[in-house]
Amino acid sequence: MGVTVRELAAAAGVSPSTVSRVFTAPEQVKERTRARVLEVADQLGYTPDPAARPPRGDRTETLGLILPDITNPFFPPIFKAMQTRARRQGYTLLVADCDEREADELETIEALSAKVDGLILWASTLPEPRLLELAGELPVVLVNRRVPGISELDISLTAGITQAAEHLRALGHTNCVFVNCSRPEHSRGKAIRETFDAHDLSVLELGPYEPRFETGVHAATLVMSHQATAVVAHNDLVALGVLHQLHNLGVDVPGQVSVIGIDDTLLATTCTPPLTTIRISPEQVATHATDLLVEAITSQAGTAPAGPRVVEVGTRLIPRASTGPAPTA
Repeated sequence: MGVTVRELAAAAGVSPSTVSRVFTAPEQVKERTRARVLEVADQLGYTPDPAARPPRGDRTETLGLILPDITNPFFPPIFKAMQTRARRQGYTLLVADCDEREADELETIEALSAKVDGLILWASTLPEPRLLELAGELPVVLVNRRVPGISELDISLTAGITQAAEHLRALGHTNCVFVNCSRPEHSRGKAIRETFDAHDLSVLELGPYEPRFETGVHAATLVMSHQATAVVAHNDLVALGVLHQLHNLGVDVPGQVSVIGIDDTLLATTCTPPLTTIRISPEQVATHATDLLVEAITSQAGTAPAGPRVVEVGTRLIPRASTGPAPTA
């Protein structure tokens, strides 16, 4: 049996996707890296499989999108809007799910990288050196992950969190809980603590947990044990779990506890009571992320000015029936 791509990659000290590009799109790999891979390939007697080559020229006219969890109702509208934006610019969009695991994300990147002209990675779990290596192989845009030298779409919760704090303070709340499902490198919990503190709101942080419905179910019982009158959940999915379990416990929302989510998914308007939430616009996210990646692709091709950019998308609070005045003593 011949030498495999993974074996060659390990021997050359690069990723399998780099090996693939050396033989399918060599112009997208740095000269020194390309020379090292070819030298090791010659030493090992590696022969690329012609059938593995994509049937194309230099471009696939395809963009790749790797999401943490496609089952989260936040992502389908973004994927839909991004697909529309890509089509308008002459691209097809491929989407994959890595289930928020680094190993799965790396495997997915390796599977897609030879099939696309560039990748959008959502809240990537990969270490910074690996992301920089990847960005040296093909155009990359990061969403909610700051790595100097790589274009990023930053979804800023600042305005939405500030409005949420003002909303709760005006309703008389003082004792709040934040159900945190962020990874350590993300600053969502820190932003909420600092903002709520500035508005004289105490915040107890629970977690970090996984951003799932079941997390909200678990957190709801803890909320009641701490006698909080308001809950801010990591996202709408977690907030729905909180609402579900509070109902099971016989807790009135918003009479006894107010609940706020983040995302403004379709489910936020259809649950009972309708969920107050911090809105992130799928259309804005899709437009800016797609445009950043197309810009990076054309920059690499030399048809547009080079250089990574950071674009920020803002947020705002959408008040609904899940928040109300704090209960009196």
